[in-house]
Amino acid sequence: MDLRALIVEDDGNQSGLIRNYLEREGFEVHEARDGASGIEAARRVEPAVVVLDWMLPGMDGLEFLRELRQFSEAYVIMLTARVEEADRIVGLSTGADDYLTKPFSPGELVARIRAMLRRPRSSPGSPETDRGTVEGRVLVSGELEVDSDRRRVRVEGREVSLTAVEFDLLLALSSRPGFVFSRQRLLQRVWGEDYFGDDHVIDVHIANLRKKLGPSGARFVETVRGVGYRFVEP
Repeated sequence: MDLRALIVEDDGNQSGLIRNYLEREGFEVHEARDGASGIEAARRVEPAVVVLDWMLPGMDGLEFLRELRQFSEAYVIMLTARVEEADRIVGLSTGADDYLTKPFSPGELVARIRAMLRRPRSSPGSPETDRGTVEGRVLVSGELEVDSDRRRVRVEGREVSLTAVEFDLLLALSSRPGFVFSRQRLLQRVWGEDYFGDDHVIDVHIANLRKKLGPSGARFVETVRGVGYRFVEP
């Protein structure tokens, strides 16, 4: 695997520390000190993963992600100073895959990156059941259509743009209508067996998914208090 990482961080000491850890793990590492130069670097080196600081001079992390997602499906792990800020970041629905709050262990950062890279973007997991109405590889449930081959979602004929994580969550849930997925099981299905981060990330991505599906689509994803989530057919 061609392991290229891009660190977008204005703190040179922090960036250097992360670089050292990644290079020990065999990564080819590139650095940028602000969002604009980070976008240029991402276009040039096509990284597999981006380590992104939320607070950047000029273009902030949100704007960076919006631009990055126009041309790249690189994994993105956010670095942020406060838990409250991390909640807001992941809830922005801009395409981040994971986050770490500062201060953090560089070893944990590398472990999370390794776990993400073991989960191919194009392989969200095969359905575990044939329940539901399936046409080819398109699950049709009322107003909702989930096309696993083309990775497209439509609600009442309207195409909905989802991030890779949001789509994988919806595909996992819709593969077993009525089945209650715990947060831990969803983490294993979408992030991989060896993911050991905060399962709170599930709640934020589900909130983003519901918002994008709109009032008619959001009712398909139901919260089971104290347990997790399930896909509800009309």
